[in-house]
Amino acid sequence: MSVQTIYIAGHTGLIGSAALRRFAADAKYQVLTATHRELELQDATAVQHFFDSNSPDYIILAAGKVGGILENKTFPADFINSNLAIQLNVLAAAHRVGVKKLLLFASSCMYPRECPQPMREDRLFSGIPEPTSMAYAVSKMAGLQLCLAYNQQYGSHRFIPLIPNSVYGPNDNFDPDKGHVLSALIRRFHDAKVKAADKVVLWGSGRPRREFIHADDLAESCAHLIERDTSGLELPLNVGSGHDLTIRDLAELVATVVDYRGEIAWDPAKPDGAPRKLLDSSRLRSTGWGAGIALQAGVAETYAWYRKNVKTAEAAS
Repeated sequence: MSVQTIYIAGHTGLIGSAALRRFAADAKYQVLTATHRELELQDATAVQHFFDSNSPDYIILAAGKVGGILENKTFPADFINSNLAIQLNVLAAAHRVGVKKLLLFASSCMYPRECPQPMREDRLFSGIPEPTSMAYAVSKMAGLQLCLAYNQQYGSHRFIPLIPNSVYGPNDNFDPDKGHVLSALIRRFHDAKVKAADKVVLWGSGRPRREFIHADDLAESCAHLIERDTSGLELPLNVGSGHDLTIRDLAELVATVVDYRGEIAWDPAKPDGAPRKLLDSSRLRSTGWGAGIALQAGVAETYAWYRKNVKTAEAAS
């Protein structure tokens, strides 16, 4: 059995670390990683030299600048510049060295704000995305289209754009201001519990609905696609659990897992974001893949990881 080299870009982050766990445990693969200090993905020359030197068979592009509503509103230029540069450089280098497959993670925020639910891949570009994440959404729409453009121009099916819904799990960003909603809630309720706070005030109305997928399920979808013939598969591919819930219900679930027993209050003056984000993942499910980690079990596991790594998690946020 020949060993295949797989380069995981962004291996210390939420999605990348899950991919690292998955592929490092599989004898079929030799995993290649590089820290930000070792390789600046926004430097085209450095990226090309790295690829020329290592010639990976497969690439999982999980590197990029991500954040919550506040981060997206405050630093839109950083989001669009960083993500565009990384995608342009990595895909150009991957094409040059002839990788077998590259998986690029786009984002569900690319869909129109008022998109019919569940959101099908053919609804992309049919309306305006949620304004609070516009710069990030546009950068990911460009990355997705770049994959399809390479495939079209060079007659291949090697570059596969994936659209996961809200991802959570170990190694997430638990900063209450910069992190995504689930990890931020874990941090908020944990801090409130430690400080014996009688109330936690959360942004918005709590009415928007969101779908969540555990990072390990997402990593398993990567292995599923790498190891199968995807030449006839219509792209891009949504990757979701198939279930959503309100942010209010999510907050209550997280509070229960954390064992925070104080009041949960809501500030409707703050933005809600898109009213609903549920993906139609039937394209991917038709190949035999399905999410396996239930939300409550996944939140409990994530909180257990956070408690065990609280100093590291808080220092990184």
